[in-house]
Amino acid sequence: MSDADLRETVRARYAAAAAAVSSGGGGCCGPEAVEVDENFGAGLYSASDRGELPAEAVAASLGCGNPLAVAELREGERVLDLGSGGGIDVLLSARRVGAAGKAYGLDMTDEMLALALSNAAKAGAANVEFLKGTIESIPLPGNTIDVVISNCVINLSVDKSAVFAETFRVLRPGGRIGVSDVVADDGLTPAQRAERGSYVSCIAGALTFGEYRDGLRAAGFTDIEITPTRQVADGMHSAIVRATKPAGAVTPASLPVAQGESSCCGVSACCTTDEQSLDPATSVAEAKTASGCGCQR
Repeated sequence: MSDADLRETVRARYAAAAAAVSSGGGGCCGPEAVEVDENFGAGLYSASDRGELPAEAVAASLGCGNPLAVAELREGERVLDLGSGGGIDVLLSARRVGAAGKAYGLDMTDEMLALALSNAAKAGAANVEFLKGTIESIPLPGNTIDVVISNCVINLSVDKSAVFAETFRVLRPGGRIGVSDVVADDGLTPAQRAERGSYVSCIAGALTFGEYRDGLRAAGFTDIEITPTRQVADGMHSAIVRATKPAGAVTPASLPVAQGESSCCGVSACCTTDEQSLDPATSVAEAKTASGCGCQR
């Protein structure tokens, strides 16, 4: 299967998950959760965390951990969630960083973005923003994010080196990552990983511990820690991944060419306080609507 086919398979799976939650009805018990096994989903969050959020955000959770349990978010920080889905981690992050901080969610699936925006409105979250895009080409300027989190999404990428490089770029010097992901034992070949589960089920595309460390190191990260938390298949583990962008590492502030000013949502400096429409005859909101941009301010 080609990279494009894999990406479309992933997109379709999560679009269907969002649709299932959105159509789950608003009966006495709320929407029905997307069906997953005990290794994935909302059960990995504490009851107090789940109780803070709209039922639809909880029902749409498909992650393999709780990145907020290790991200150590602080008041006033700017957080980015890669593959934000229905918004559970974004909304929990927004509460932790407070009004002085901000939580961004990035997702490529229109259906998940629509669900996340609905959940943010229900939660009354004013310090959140959801962006449409891929985690291989993040539509944010460099050196602007304090913490990057992700919940069982990086393993789904078809270009993980690009994910690591983009994550490094958007982090401010001294910024950090706190990620939950599926990681394979170093002895497992790609074929053996595929035998244990499909790509879309977060198994076949998982990196080994050594590959994960090498990828983060090649992108420039230091203080890399990968800690397995439980086994999700034979030789496959849910794991906590931590790493830091060195304090002296300043990366170019501009967006990569694929998400440059001329193509990112029809505006310059997208998703910053300096954004302006590239067409003087239209407003920022009109430019974003015309381009199909998922950014919401």
